[in-house]
Amino acid sequence: MDKQDKQDKLDKAVFLDRDGVINELVYSKERNEYEPPHNTEDVKLIEGVFDSLKRLTGSNYRLFIVSNQPDFAKGKTSLKNLQNVNDKIRDLMEVRGIVFDGYYYCFHHPDGVIKEYSIDCECRKPKPFFILNAIKKYNLDKNNSWMAGDRDTDIGCGKNSGLKTILIDYPGSENYRVNSNPDFTVKNLTEAADVILKAI
Repeated sequence: MDKQDKQDKLDKAVFLDRDGVINELVYSKERNEYEPPHNTEDVKLIEGVFDSLKRLTGSNYRLFIVSNQPDFAKGKTSLKNLQNVNDKIRDLMEVRGIVFDGYYYCFHHPDGVIKEYSIDCECRKPKPFFILNAIKKYNLDKNNSWMAGDRDTDIGCGKNSGLKTILIDYPGSENYRVNSNPDFTVKNLTEAADVILKAI
C-alpha cells in the first residue's frame, strides 16, 4: 500500500459527543439533573465503548470528540476539574490503544456567570466551527464522515457540517432531544458503530 492509498483509507471520520456517548452522565441531587462528570472519580465509560471505537479505527475512521462543556461558565465546577476529567478520559482511551485525532471542547455558555466565558461563541454546538476546522486540517471527506451524539445540538452540528448523523438515545438526555431529525437513531455507541460500518 503506497502513501496515497493509505491516506485515502483514512480520509473519513467519526465525530462524537462525549457525555452520554463515551461516558455516563452523573445525577446531581442538588440540581435534580444529569450532568457531565466534574471529578475524575465520577468518570465511568459506557459499556461497549472500547470495542466500538476499535471497530471504527480498524475500518480506518479517524476519531474526534466535539463536546460542549459549559459547567465552568455556569459556575458549577472549576475549569481545572473539567480539564482533569478530559485528561482522564483521554488516558483511559490511550491505554487501550485508542487515539483520537482531536479533542474539541467548548467551555462557553451565553447564559453563564463567569464573565469571560459567558459569550455567544463560534465554537458551541450546534455551530459547526470545530468540525469544519477538522475537515480542513485533516483533509476529511465529509460525505463519508459522521456525527453521533445524544442531543439535538449534536445532530444540528453534524447537519451544519454536512455529515451524516446518528442520535444516541441515552436515558439521561431526554429533555435535550425534541426534533432534530437525525439520519439514524440508536441506543448506544455499539449500535452506532454497526450503522456506520454497514454503510461502508
